[in-house]
Amino acid sequence: MKQTTPILKHEEAAAKAAVLIESLPWLKKFHDEIIVIKFGGNAMIDEELYRAFAEDVVYLRYAGLKPVVVHGGGPQINEMLARLDIKSVFKGGYRVTTAETMEVVRMVLSGKINPELVDAINQHGPLASGTTGEDAGLFVGARRPPMEIEGEHVDLGLVGDIVDVNPEQVLALIESGLIPVVSSLAPDRDNPGTSLNVNADAAAAALAVALKAEKLLVLTDVAGLYSDWPNQDSLVSTISTDELREMMPDLESGMIPKMQACLDAVEGGVNKAAIIDGRIPHSILLEIFTSRGIGTEVTL
Repeated sequence: MKQTTPILKHEEAAAKAAVLIESLPWLKKFHDEIIVIKFGGNAMIDEELYRAFAEDVVYLRYAGLKPVVVHGGGPQINEMLARLDIKSVFKGGYRVTTAETMEVVRMVLSGKINPELVDAINQHGPLASGTTGEDAGLFVGARRPPMEIEGEHVDLGLVGDIVDVNPEQVLALIESGLIPVVSSLAPDRDNPGTSLNVNADAAAAALAVALKAEKLLVLTDVAGLYSDWPNQDSLVSTISTDELREMMPDLESGMIPKMQACLDAVEGGVNKAAIIDGRIPHSILLEIFTSRGIGTEVTL
């Protein structure tokens, strides 16, 4: 007996059609545009969220957008350091990166996380290509000088900031129809042969500016920016760069690099930047293809 496909009820079919139609203006707006996504938080360690992230990135690619992924790997680095009996030291929220620690950082970011993320995306076809900030001079870093943290003079070691971006390699991958997956390492401008540990949020923002991206998305483990934390009713949907700059001194330390990345991106020419809750499956699609979006969006 021939099997038949179950017929959708009228109401269910109408609801599905409404969702698809809602995405139409956003498909038109973002078609052929570069979207830079910073991948991190729970989405990196939860299997379901990891799989949903890979699906979202592939969906963007097939929908006519040009996604670029930048990743960090704090939890995985901590795990590997613990396995190797190397102590993790943090000062003011920053990892103190010795030469020994830097070897582990590089091994985890470029040798484990990057190829695994490429493989996850490529489950849907030969779409992703991995690279690092060290390849073809993509990132140029400068070591962060010693700084005062909580009254203490601290040298963070091989921790740096991006001072230049050479995006030609990433642009070539995009033009080839590929999804670049970038790990946040940078060669030290002043010490050839030395690599620096760079904040992945800052790396994503710098790359978004250099690529003239339409939007930067930063995955987080919170719903967004709150104007009166921990009041759950104070979630900010949209904020201007001027308003955000005023709020920065009062933000919790964990939010500062993420919001600074959004601020830097928009002031650098990216049309919009947003922090979104990576704990919600398919949060990327909800942010890009729905009218209300999700999380907090930063605009000029």
